[in-house]
Amino acid sequence: MKKRKLGSSNLEVSALGLGCMGMSFSYGPPKERQEMISLLRTAVDRGITFFDTAEVYGPFTNEELVGEALSPIRDQVVIATKFGFKLNPDGKPGWMGLDSRPEHIRQVAEASLKRLRIDAIDLFYQHRVDPDVPIEEVAGAVKELIQEGKVRHFGLSESGVQTIRRAHAVQPVTAVQSEYSLWWRTPEQELLPALEELGIGFVPYSPLGKGFLTGKINENTAFDSTDFRNRLPRFTPEARQANKALVDLLGKIAESKKATPARIALAWLLARKPWIVPIPGTTKQERLEENIGAVDLELSPDDLREIDGAASKITVQGDRYPEDLLRMTDR
Repeated sequence: MKKRKLGSSNLEVSALGLGCMGMSFSYGPPKERQEMISLLRTAVDRGITFFDTAEVYGPFTNEELVGEALSPIRDQVVIATKFGFKLNPDGKPGWMGLDSRPEHIRQVAEASLKRLRIDAIDLFYQHRVDPDVPIEEVAGAVKELIQEGKVRHFGLSESGVQTIRRAHAVQPVTAVQSEYSLWWRTPEQELLPALEELGIGFVPYSPLGKGFLTGKINENTAFDSTDFRNRLPRFTPEARQANKALVDLLGKIAESKKATPARIALAWLLARKPWIVPIPGTTKQERLEENIGAVDLELSPDDLREIDGAASKITVQGDRYPEDLLRMTDR
């Protein structure tokens, strides 16, 4: 497995990470625990060293799963988790709002360390920017945790460029996580140039468009009632039908490369910048192998021009989130 460094921090990880959320949360019922432990350990055997979780996934159950699976091989992996939500007191899925008060950040860190069975969080992201807490206070709180040895690196998720600059001035930001793929390219406008300037790594989540870019979903696909894609405007049957053009494009290029649409979509991201590390999620062994295959798939400058040229003619239909979730993104 090839390695990449996240920005100028020298945090080295596998070129492809693994997003763990779907094992416990959001994409239908939680998956069978032992199967997921086996999948996580197989990912390490195949060279993946970068794993992404959060307290809100479950809540708590995803961190516990990742902790159990990876604790025997702790020295081989980099574990990222997140703070920033005010969780339901009854432990039900979902949240009651945002909370990045310094005392809350510390509470989350202490609890995550226990669930993950580690003595330091490798990368601690603010999950969503809290408009009620100045980002300087957030960065200062994480800085203290870094000084105490409880956290190694500071990250931000779905944050705007000005927020990143302000945070970075207090505590250097190692990585920013945001949605980015061939069907959500807004980060190219302001975010990527700013990250390059500041020496910050970029971790795209949903690099396969929440499964859509794999070519395995069409307008007739029925999702489980607990699957959060039922709420997404981009996943209405009408939007799926309209957005099929993008999958068809990936399929055409995949055919010429003897690859799959998923591998092309990931290889396209990996070719953008050497400090980009996508974190596709999966719960299936065969999908894990398929995704890993993207790391060795070289796309030439001509290939990239062809993809960009064809993709620019396609207008993706539907917002990526409903209004209440869009309000939580910092722009």
